[in-house]
Amino acid sequence: MKRFKTISTTFIVAIVAIFACNIYFLVSLYNSIRADVEREVMIAIADADLDELWIRAERAKAGTPEDLKEKYGDNGDRPHGEASVYQDSNGDMVATARHPDGTVESQGYVVSGQSSFTNKFIDAVSQQFHGIIDPYFHVDVMVMDSVLTKRLNDRYIYPDFVLSEVVDSIGNIVVKNTGKLPDKYDDFSYCFNLKSGLSYHIYMTPLTRHIVSEMSGVIITVFLLMFAFSLAFRYLFSTVSHLRTIEEMKDDFVSNMTHELKTPIAIAYSANDALLNYDTANDPDKKTKYLTIANKQLKRLGELVENILAMSMERRKTMKLTPEDIQLREFVDEIATAQRMRGDKDITINVIVTDNTLVEVDRTHFANVLNNLIDNAIKYSYNSVEITIIGNDNELSVKDNGIGIPSKSIPYLFNKFYRVPHGNRQDVRGYGIGLYYVKSILDKMGWTIDVKSTEGKGSTFIIKFNKDDQ
Repeated sequence: MKRFKTISTTFIVAIVAIFACNIYFLVSLYNSIRADVEREVMIAIADADLDELWIRAERAKAGTPEDLKEKYGDNGDRPHGEASVYQDSNGDMVATARHPDGTVESQGYVVSGQSSFTNKFIDAVSQQFHGIIDPYFHVDVMVMDSVLTKRLNDRYIYPDFVLSEVVDSIGNIVVKNTGKLPDKYDDFSYCFNLKSGLSYHIYMTPLTRHIVSEMSGVIITVFLLMFAFSLAFRYLFSTVSHLRTIEEMKDDFVSNMTHELKTPIAIAYSANDALLNYDTANDPDKKTKYLTIANKQLKRLGELVENILAMSMERRKTMKLTPEDIQLREFVDEIATAQRMRGDKDITINVIVTDNTLVEVDRTHFANVLNNLIDNAIKYSYNSVEITIIGNDNELSVKDNGIGIPSKSIPYLFNKFYRVPHGNRQDVRGYGIGLYYVKSILDKMGWTIDVKSTEGKGSTFIIKFNKDDQ
């Protein structure tokens, strides 16, 4: 057992260490995925910034700054001019601006394919276009919220809300969002105009939910393994604890049974020795006394062997019962008559069984069942015991006026090797197999047994035949 504890402790420590490593790697994986997701969010913001910028450029093409001023508002005291963005015949993107003083600023960028931008190109286009358009047309944060949500969805990020604001280099809000900001959010900053120091301040649903969903398979697997290991170890320790209890009970049983076997053998040997070595022929009373002692001890020895054999037979899964119809009253009367002749105590056995009651049982095993119940009633009683056996077509009960059974012991009464603790009854030795045998045989017959008991007033064992189940 000590070796088992050492090995078990080692395994538990090893498993705890493995799970600790798993937690560490889960945290590392979380941080790595978060860094990737945050990078994806920043790319999405840059893409959304270009989308919003393109929309503003389209507005610029739609009319003069004076027309747009009334529709979109003024942007402080900055001078207004004309600005436009268009694609030339080669598919390149061109941004132009005509300032109030008549000067024209133009910048062209080669587009690689239809809309595939490198990061360097995106940054360059963004900064140049913002420098041309921002002085004349406001950033539309509502549009930014919409296109950013779409860009995030394109990257399989689905926030519940996205709110954007424009702030200057010292943190003052230049364009405020009218949306309501929840209590919990993640925020990102993206400088879209280095020249003027303007930045987007983005608020969105915390990324934790998205990251955990990405890791859900790993997390669920790890915790299922932890749960499975916990159940396995709990079952293992419960089984080992139960086996250890059984082992202790078996040791007690062997010790008690050895003592019980030695006692009648020694007494019978002494009685026979006296008969052989002393002149008992001239003393009939002494001869009768010694022979009676030897006969009782041999009978007791036979009962012990019968109990051991009965338990051994019960353990054999291939044991077959031999049922036959018997008259219940005659059967019980025969057993009661034999028990009354024991002479250990003042024994009264009343038999109240309905006439002509037939039951189908294995005669030998059912006799052992009744003998066990009556034997217990006699052993666990006072100097005078009264036993009442009542039977009918449905059940058979054995009631006594003995010392009773503690209520806390009743649930364990039919367990193998279990003995009811009776501190005041040191004169009764038991083995914890009688009632276990009774329950096992009745189960094989398809019957049940219940117990009602009150300490100091006696016990009643009720066997229900369950004929319908048969």
